Amino acid sequence: MSSNRTDDEWRAILSPQQFAVLRQKATEPPGSGEYTNKHDAGVYACGACATPLYRSSTKFDAHCGWPAFYEALPGAVRRIEDHSLGMSRTEIVCAKCGSHLGHVFHGEGFRTPTDERHCVNSISLKFSSDP
Repeated sequence: MSSNRTDDEWRAILSPQQFAVLRQKATEPPGSGEYTNKHDAGVYACGACATPLYRSSTKFDAHCGWPAFYEALPGAVRRIEDHSLGMSRTEIVCAKCGSHLGHVFHGEGFRTPTDERHCVNSISLKFSSDP
């Protein structure tokens, strides 16, 4: 399901940088995001609609320049084949509002339960600490 908001409605609630990444599929520069090196316990939610997406317990250091998770919360993320930039990748978007989060990569050899790396733009996320 995607949101019924118009671009103008999204622009009214998101910063220009958030709008570029979440709604226009831009990418923040590597190492620039506020959550890349965050290790606190909590939940990462969609920066557009606040739907919970990832538990901090699934976050790991991939040294890729963006927050990396090995697994999303059940049903929180939708995968879309992405053939832009002359390559085949899998885009990940918020299942509720359709906002762009980043891409998921398989089989890179990380020692995680899923052998996946959800490479997510920090600006696509909002973190809430566990109580």
